[in-house]
Amino acid sequence: MKSDAQLKQDVLEELKWEPAVSAELIGVEVKEGIVTLAGHVNSFPEKWHAEQAAQRVSGVKALAVEMDVKLTGFSKRTDADIAASAENALQWLSKDTVKVMVENGWITLTGEVDWEYQRQIASGGVRYLIGVTGVSNKIEIKPKASISAVKSDIEAALKRRATARAHEINVEIKGTDVTLTGTVHSWSERELAKQTAWCSDGVQNVVDHTTLAS
Repeated sequence: MKSDAQLKQDVLEELKWEPAVSAELIGVEVKEGIVTLAGHVNSFPEKWHAEQAAQRVSGVKALAVEMDVKLTGFSKRTDADIAASAENALQWLSKDTVKVMVENGWITLTGEVDWEYQRQIASGGVRYLIGVTGVSNKIEIKPKASISAVKSDIEAALKRRATARAHEINVEIKGTDVTLTGTVHSWSERELAKQTAWCSDGVQNVVDHTTLAS
């Protein structure tokens, strides 16, 4: 298991390796495997990429984000302008499907879609707009009649996708919720398991109760 000092060094190196991040603007602290990122960045995408970079590092148990987005110059826009740009970016979705609200540059998305990938594309589609300081994705998945048959499908997908240790992840179905328990060996493995569960038709919520192996 990595020491906090080694983990801090690895996160710092990963931030330097990430071309979308100005690593010198970000401070890193680690305590008992929990990483805290602090500082000021110039855009929301830079903040997002910094979070993703930290999560890629093996041994990170949890991530606390204390970074602020400080826009300067032409990066500043009115909420009305940001909302108009967001609606243009989401034209592939019906206006009755997803709604956009902007407050102080922070975009909140609400509504319903059929699949989790549509939620993720919608969030990614507005993340890089100029003037955005944050994104809250509150879009929900439309309910289906039943997902009782998807347990075996998720387990088969886990075995296909990545992991020889897929048998260490347990899948439970209750209503339209999928709960994952068991052991994962990295943050990326945990994210892959969650993404796999979300790919099943009718899933409205994925509850992650997996444990990160020491």
